[in-house]
Amino acid sequence: MTTESPGAVVGSRREHLHKYIAGITDACRDPGTRSALRAGLRRNLDHVRPMHRIVAPWLPSRRHVPETEERAFYLIASMIADRPRHTFATDDEPSEAAEAAEEPAPARSAADDTGPVSARGGKSTQSECWGRSLGHCLAQAVVRSPGREREMRASTAEARLHLLTRQSAAGLHRHLPATVRYLRQTGIDVDWVRLMDDLIAWPVFSGRISRRWLQDYYRETHRSRDAQSDQEDRNDLLDSAP
Repeated sequence: MTTESPGAVVGSRREHLHKYIAGITDACRDPGTRSALRAGLRRNLDHVRPMHRIVAPWLPSRRHVPETEERAFYLIASMIADRPRHTFATDDEPSEAAEAAEEPAPARSAADDTGPVSARGGKSTQSECWGRSLGHCLAQAVVRSPGREREMRASTAEARLHLLTRQSAAGLHRHLPATVRYLRQTGIDVDWVRLMDDLIAWPVFSGRISRRWLQDYYRETHRSRDAQSDQEDRNDLLDSAP
């Protein structure tokens, strides 16, 4: 019996999530599909019937899927659809998501038989290489803002982050859409694949994920403050130069 190496399993899993995000984004070019997905925000799986035809084909079929993992698929689809119409490509203008979905993919043989990447008990840095955590994204909303607006965004972002890290899986699903909307308003894109993996792993590893979100947030904002301070010091030296 042939078994996949951990690296191959991670690659297969990651490829499937990327293709799911690309597929849902591309499907949202259709107004009816977008409306059906958006209507699922903050609803449980028994009250999202219009979504099943869109999301169900993407669910793993070769293993039992916990309800919390199903909810991650549905919530991510709803939040992707919860965007202004003009942000999606028109029918005669292929989207980047569609182009990404058409790229050749590595062979998948056991992706549906594995659990979430960050929940398999490997090295704690395994999922960090996937991209930007929610904490990092919230930090970007702060550090990219100018002047006094930065202070206001820092207060809002930090409050939202601490609220999310205290939630159960059900609470996280209720509060995430508002945070994603906030990030969109500040011009920051969410790393959907990384967020989806964290949602799937949340019931078991919420403490570890919360720690990473907080560490990423404070690390990024601290780095920005240091850079700003260094720039101010350089400007002072230039101003005082003879």
